[in-house]
Amino acid sequence: MPQIRTVEQLTALATQAFERAGALPVTAARVAQALVAAELDGQAGHGLSRMPSYTAQVRAGKVDGRAVPQVYHTAPGAIRVDAGHGFAYPAIDAAIAALGPAALDQGIAYATIFRSHHAGQLGPHVERLAEAGLVALMVANTPGAMAPWGGRMPVFGTNPIAFAAPRDGTAPLVIDLSLSAVARGKIMAAKRKGEPIPEGIALDAEGRPTTDPDAAMAGTMVPAGGAKGAALALMVEVMAAALTGANLAGEASSLFDDKGDPPGLGQTIIAINPDAGSGGGFAATLERLISAIEAQEGARLPGAGRFEKRARTRIEVADAVLADLEVLAKG
Repeated sequence: MPQIRTVEQLTALATQAFERAGALPVTAARVAQALVAAELDGQAGHGLSRMPSYTAQVRAGKVDGRAVPQVYHTAPGAIRVDAGHGFAYPAIDAAIAALGPAALDQGIAYATIFRSHHAGQLGPHVERLAEAGLVALMVANTPGAMAPWGGRMPVFGTNPIAFAAPRDGTAPLVIDLSLSAVARGKIMAAKRKGEPIPEGIALDAEGRPTTDPDAAMAGTMVPAGGAKGAALALMVEVMAAALTGANLAGEASSLFDDKGDPPGLGQTIIAINPDAGSGGGFAATLERLISAIEAQEGARLPGAGRFEKRARTRIEVADAVLADLEVLAKG
């Protein structure tokens, strides 16, 4: 049976586990907070199921739990962040801290992050920029999981993309999606639970449809939207790897084990001051668009359900996930 724990209990256990593995206290706390936040948002594939692999990677040196991001201002509107083969979350925090003032002052700015790791759910990252009044777009590459359209060998990751826009007097509009039919973390979660995956989301190593999570992990993900999704994944790979100087998806080691070199992934974040280009009309125009959507019966804004979930103070956690977490935290 699933277990119920408070947000504070889970965050404390995860923080303790990362510190025991060798991470800096500030890094341990930040990564723990991100994983528990994913659970709270209903994104368990980016949540505490990652603890065994994350902590094993710290112990093995595949992730440097003591890395401190280095920030370089390479041009008036360009920021480059070296994650130092540490966790992505501190590097993303550093990028966002630098991006906000630059974009508000100059109208637009972007940050590239390299030698990075798993960025988790991207929506909360761009949401923070939208809360500061900026329109934001973020892309990230992940280790090879998806073949080009018509191919069989993975050259793209699931390559998520997220967008956020500020709204007057209410929470930002946030869109967060993977360019595979589902995020790969959901297959990993199904594997841990011993459950089959839905049809139509993955292929085995021979390119055949499968509902077996083990076969799916050894094969490739189906792109969302078929050939169009594969083309978008190519665009993200250019933006997240070529533009940042990071590893390509096909060059990155797995995020699910402690074997091999650091994955060396990349992320790019673009922040835009909406008033600089709209003549001050951005907010009103956005609200007319949202009103046209919400006026239709059955229609809903992407991500609207996350606020109800975030109001919770207690989270239901699978037995196996909680057991792993407690062993990692307490030995």
